[in-house]
Amino acid sequence: MPASNTATPAKLREAYRAVQDNIAEAATRSGRQPEDVVLVAVTKYAAMDQVRQLADLGHMDFGESQAQQLQQRVPQLEEYLGRRKTLGNASSKNDTPPDRVRWHMIGHLQRNKVKQTVPLVQLVHSVDSLRLAEELHGYGAKHDLDIDVLLQVNISGEATKTGIVPPAIIHLLEQIDSMMHLRCRGLMTMAPHHDNPEDCRPVFRQLRELFEDCKACEWTTDHFNVLSMGMTHDYEVAIEEGANVVRVGRALFGDAEA
Repeated sequence: MPASNTATPAKLREAYRAVQDNIAEAATRSGRQPEDVVLVAVTKYAAMDQVRQLADLGHMDFGESQAQQLQQRVPQLEEYLGRRKTLGNASSKNDTPPDRVRWHMIGHLQRNKVKQTVPLVQLVHSVDSLRLAEELHGYGAKHDLDIDVLLQVNISGEATKTGIVPPAIIHLLEQIDSMMHLRCRGLMTMAPHHDNPEDCRPVFRQLRELFEDCKACEWTTDHFNVLSMGMTHDYEVAIEEGANVVRVGRALFGDAEA
């Protein structure tokens, strides 16, 4: 369950602007525009009021790592945004909440949770096996639905992390290519935690190199364009190494994020 968090709306606004500024600066250092990088706000340990407040600031992309919590939060936020649209007011003259937001499944997805999760999200970041890919494709075929996914890669080789080993990625892409209702959009990884974010740079660089190899292979299309890597501790380094999606929670919502 989400931890209690007492951050005020003013503090959340300040934190949000700070993260946006950091993203912009890192994007510039890597020769890109700030709008080239998507910020996914990780809500696992955020209070629901904070999620609503961030939407009030105009933020559109939210990520959850647990299917059960996703099932609760998606309708709650949809109801709130619908009510705000009906009332026609925003939290300030400068902030306009979106009509709808995009939800991302960023955590390990069990195959028995596919049917509850897929209708709620626009992108599944964590496909870590052929069996999960097949389950997702089966759901898409049954409901005539195309499902966007990322392959989670265990670049660091940590036993505590799920993900596909790098040498198996191209072969899995070949298998997914035959799944008409599954569209592989790119790769995702979680770097080991280090006190110094610079120590994560080799992991991010390896994933970017694998990403480029995948783009050049015959089993991907122009839709293969998402590189999701970097969290609160290391997202600036990840952007410098090519990430165009970062997943940030603690820097926005406070210290409760694991």
